[in-house]
Amino acid sequence: MSNYELMVIFTPVLSEEEYKAAQSKYQALVKENGGEVVHSKPWGLKSLAYPVAKKTTGLYWVMEYSAPTSFNEKLKIQLLRDESVMRHMFTVLDKYAVEYNAKKRSGVHSANEKVEA
Repeated sequence: MSNYELMVIFTPVLSEEEYKAAQSKYQALVKENGGEVVHSKPWGLKSLAYPVAKKTTGLYWVMEYSAPTSFNEKLKIQLLRDESVMRHMFTVLDKYAVEYNAKKRSGVHSANEKVEA
């Protein structure tokens, strides 16, 4: 089992229910294939750096999960087939990234992070 982070940009025309349903669909897919969803965070509507399919905004969603390496190909196929997905990106997380994400979620600041007052 390896640790991964998936960022997905959904089309901005989705309703709130469709956006949540899409998130649930991919979380369920991870669990069905022997993986575990560590953390899921919807970022909401954000501006894109450049237009994609004539759209300048997108609904961002980030999911951190652990799963067998072979699962990523299945997930990639599902993401490519889904018309509501404009872009997606997988990132393999090493042990330091997993530790950093866990600390960040719990509110612990690292020594080199600036704390704004």
